[in-house]
Amino acid sequence: MNHVKPHRRLALLPMLLAATLLGACQDSTTDASADKQLPTVFTETLVKSPSYQQRLEFSGTVRAANTTGVGFELAGKLNSISADSGNRVSKGQLLATLDTSLLDAERRELDAAMAQNEADLNLAQSTLKRSLELKKQGYASSQQLDELQGRLGSLQGARERLRASLYATSLKLEKSRLLAPFDGVISQRSFNLGEVVPLGQPVFTLVENRAPQAHVGVPADVARALSPGQQVDLRAGKRHMAAVIEGISPAIDPVTRTVGLRLSLPTDANVLNGEIVYLHHELTVERAGFWVPVSALTDGLRGLWNLYVVANRDGNFVIERRDVEIVYTDKDQAFLVGAVNDGEQIVTQGLHKLVVGEQVMPTTQVATR
Repeated sequence: MNHVKPHRRLALLPMLLAATLLGACQDSTTDASADKQLPTVFTETLVKSPSYQQRLEFSGTVRAANTTGVGFELAGKLNSISADSGNRVSKGQLLATLDTSLLDAERRELDAAMAQNEADLNLAQSTLKRSLELKKQGYASSQQLDELQGRLGSLQGARERLRASLYATSLKLEKSRLLAPFDGVISQRSFNLGEVVPLGQPVFTLVENRAPQAHVGVPADVARALSPGQQVDLRAGKRHMAAVIEGISPAIDPVTRTVGLRLSLPTDANVLNGEIVYLHHELTVERAGFWVPVSALTDGLRGLWNLYVVANRDGNFVIERRDVEIVYTDKDQAFLVGAVNDGEQIVTQGLHKLVVGEQVMPTTQVATR
């Protein structure tokens, strides 16, 4: 049986209640401390590099070994066209002809004059032969013989002139036929059937079939690092190919201030005349610094950038901010210098969630370079 008096039980109630509340608060504090966890950050160790490779790209154009404007050496009316733009032609293939009506008439006239000269020449030779026989018999004078020999010489000279005229006319007739000077593809036709073609005006533009070449301009310091016969990487669109340097210009272009390179392309390059190509070149820059992911950088002041470094303070990992300068970028990597040291841990992701001085739990990643 409980013998505690009622007034003493009432006095003990506040003490029991206070003890209960104190125990509850202590349990709550312990649970909150247990539930509190440090934020995890992904880090990467800085590794100092004595230099870096700078990737450079220079543009140029594709040119066929021969791109020629093909035209007649004579003026005249275009009589026939045997090829058009886009056609592949072979060396010696007929491309077009001029109207040769006047030349044909001139040739017939010369042929007639040649026949007349041949007849006159035969007559003169026969007459001279008879006169020589008569001279032996005393029936022909020396003057007659001289006159006959002079006429014979004049006819022989006229024959040579006629032969030269016939050759010139035949040459004109031959040059009235336009032939392909080499294997290639016609890229352009400039005249239509029946038009009068001026002297020396190209009728077709012919691009040679042989492996094309690329012409690229580079700065003088890059040109000095290259040599003929060296293989380089060339890009046309999304296609990469191995090109060989065939020649390096000995002078700087006064307009572009670059040195011209002439490069031979593979036979299967499958490029078009005039297509833009890009030469890739790696230049070693002797400057010490660090490669870091671009995701590890944030905007700073006065043109600088910031890195978040995880510093060890008495066994606790705390976020610090460092000023750095970007020297070079290559896709998702940046080469920089600044207030960082070899071997330090930098935060690579989730920078927007961090505050300077915040305590974190680092998780190290493997550097990509």
